[in-house]
Amino acid sequence: MHDHRKLGRELALFDTDPLVGAGLPYWLPAGAAVRHELETYVREEERRAGYRHVYSPVLGKRELYEVSGHWSHYSDDMFPPMDLGGEQFVLRPSLCPHHALIYRHRARSHRELPLRIAELGGMYRSELSGVLGGLTRVRAIQLNDAHIFCTLGQAAAEARDALRMIARAYRVLGIEPVRHRLSLAGPGGKYVGDAGMWRRAEALLTDALDAAGLEYEAARGEAAFYGPKIDVQVADPAGRESTLSTVQIDFHQPERFGLEYVGPDGRKHRPVMVHRSVIGSVERAVAHLVERHGGAFPGWLAPVQLVLLPLTGDEVPYAERLLDRCLAQGLRAEVAHPAQGTLAARVRAGRLVPWQAVLGPREAADGTLALRLRDGRRPAALPAGDAVARVAALVRARTAELWEDAGAERAG
Repeated sequence: MHDHRKLGRELALFDTDPLVGAGLPYWLPAGAAVRHELETYVREEERRAGYRHVYSPVLGKRELYEVSGHWSHYSDDMFPPMDLGGEQFVLRPSLCPHHALIYRHRARSHRELPLRIAELGGMYRSELSGVLGGLTRVRAIQLNDAHIFCTLGQAAAEARDALRMIARAYRVLGIEPVRHRLSLAGPGGKYVGDAGMWRRAEALLTDALDAAGLEYEAARGEAAFYGPKIDVQVADPAGRESTLSTVQIDFHQPERFGLEYVGPDGRKHRPVMVHRSVIGSVERAVAHLVERHGGAFPGWLAPVQLVLLPLTGDEVPYAERLLDRCLAQGLRAEVAHPAQGTLAARVRAGRLVPWQAVLGPREAADGTLALRLRDGRRPAALPAGDAVARVAALVRARTAELWEDAGAERAG
């Protein structure tokens, strides 16, 4: 059973320091490579789905969160205000208020809708030190967030499409959800709006789940303060559940921020705001992937994708030339020099690397590459350029496969 807190440090993905503080991990080069690749994948998927990416500040005036409702309903989880020039500024607990302001920076027409705004942005939660741990509960969060501004008639379809995007991402990442939860308001909660607003939002999310063909369970008391949501639940190796991805319907903030669009009738109408996150926070997503794959990431996501192992110092020049070729193809490759230990020790050190290549006198003389796959297979030697190109193609395809040819022999 893998624990990302232990394995993440063993693999030098992340660490913490008392001088930075609890719940504020820093990313080491290997972890930064995984994070960057994950973020790149999500941005590309969003662009293909018609999202427009923005950047917004990580803090705002206290008044912003009073308008959004966060200050009155969520302030216990926010950092204290900072006084500056007679005004109070707050580290944001959510990106949605900024995106509402981006929407309203100019007049909007129904022809622009649905308008899909996405951002991989920072937000901050004042978590108590006793609940912090690894990457799953942190105080500084990098969130894969998006907000879709649409008509009432478009909302269910947008929520359905978001669920389908989440399902595609999970297939590529090798993530298996344990269940979909329809999170609803419960007794005693601090919620905004009236019962009619909540019924409309709940009906839209139910339609989206049905249209996506997903089974789900209703859970009272798990909604956001401004509306119901769909939570995609995953489990760690111990069976503990957490929410990774969400889809939410929000009538509250469009009303609070006075958001409008001009309809076909020439009159002003209020848009619906659909919140959605494909992978949730990058921190929690990486933690889950570490535990799901035991550090043996899919080839496209691995911190090091190909390691070159020259037998002796005589093959090092050939390895260095191959390294340049790998880097030119966009691969994350390294040379494990003979000075780093015996061949067996270097092979063991790279056991989680998807592709290894031992370079002896024959390979250096012939200009070939004989790959060893992480699963034990050994494809036939190929001209070095062909072998590198085939690995690069697999990486670009973001496939879980390590080789496209079923004829590779398995090492005995």
